[in-house]
Amino acid sequence: MNRIKLLRTELNMRQVDLAKHLKVGQSTLSGWENGAYEVDNENLYKMADLFKCSIDYLLGRSNERNCPYYALDDKDEKDIAKDLERIMADLDSKEALAFHGEPLDDEDRASSSFAGEFLIIAKQMAKKKFTPKKYRN
Repeated sequence: MNRIKLLRTELNMRQVDLAKHLKVGQSTLSGWENGAYEVDNENLYKMADLFKCSIDYLLGRSNERNCPYYALDDKDEKDIAKDLERIMADLDSKEALAFHGEPLDDEDRASSSFAGEFLIIAKQMAKKKFTPKKYRN
């Protein structure tokens, strides 16, 4: 479900007004609003700018209206979970980290859970740094 109609009515716009703004036919806009047609990327960007919301919110994929462009999505979270699982498996292996020749015990391993937080922060920083300006809201 998309939110085009909801956002349009919040701005007191008629379909014909938004269609003119986007330079599309009113029937096309109607098709977008009722889900008969998919919105092309160019018009998604235009509407996200006009409505001051994220594209994911516009399409109903997120409930956060003004989600920052660097927010983690499901794929990012799955990647982080895989990386964290690999790190923890490495810690459990025979070649695991040791401190002064002593292997990590359960308490040390549990305290190494900061790795997950680090991965989340690192992923967000990378998205901030490497997302092209034209995709930033």
